[in-house]
Amino acid sequence: MKIEFRKVPQSPKEFTAEYSSVKFEGTFCKISPSLVKIQGHLIGNLTLTCSRCGIEDTVTLDEKSDFLLSDGIYKSDSDEDELVLEIENGTIDFDEILQSEIASIQSDYHICASCEDCDFVEKEY
Repeated sequence: MKIEFRKVPQSPKEFTAEYSSVKFEGTFCKISPSLVKIQGHLIGNLTLTCSRCGIEDTVTLDEKSDFLLSDGIYKSDSDEDELVLEIENGTIDFDEILQSEIASIQSDYHICASCEDCDFVEKEY
């Protein structure tokens, strides 16, 4: 689903995006002329590779994913740690956001259940 940044309503509107076996759904609304708030939820199954043994493991996702979108470069006036994604072309693409979230999860360090139960200690030389 795509929507132009300037057409985002002030009242919350629902969205849904799917990629592979992961679903991203929630609401979005404009909170200022240059910011859109997204309150989303990632649901589904994702195959991840264990960082220790290399075996593929299927993980069930059930995560909240809330952040802000900025129309262009974002400059914060506060010291708060807010996650802000900058949109360059004036179009919000929820499919692209979902694919980016999945790529972020896949690139994170993941340990499978069998390696968690192991007393293996990694050594750095």
